[in-house]
Amino acid sequence: MSTGIPDAYVRTSSLVLRQREHLEIDILKKSQLVEISSTRRSPRIRLQVPVFLRAADVSGAEFIELTKTLNISSTGACITSVHILRPEQIVHLTIPAPAAASSSLVPSETPPIIARVLRQESAGHMRLFGLEFLRPLE
Repeated sequence: MSTGIPDAYVRTSSLVLRQREHLEIDILKKSQLVEISSTRRSPRIRLQVPVFLRAADVSGAEFIELTKTLNISSTGACITSVHILRPEQIVHLTIPAPAAASSSLVPSETPPIIARVLRQESAGHMRLFGLEFLRPLE
């Protein structure tokens, strides 16, 4: 390989991969709170966050459902729903804000997170959906 910036990039990528492998081992020792996969752009955190899911079901009927995430990352989430969603469908997630009287520091409304449905699995009467955020969370 040539020297210079491309070579530095390769060395940096190798270093990052070694750090990710080390991180994965450490995480496994700590009850698997984060999942890392070679195909993921960012690690998932097993965290249940209540969210309002706003979308249209397969019949076209719009709905708003209070549901939760099962895991979340900066680029996506896995959520539960009783509704059937289509692959590639765009959905809106909103995190419920506490009552306005509880804190003046918390905004009364959170902006919606727009996501695309990537996959679906059934778990009893619930369905699990893998979502990709159109804009990564900051």
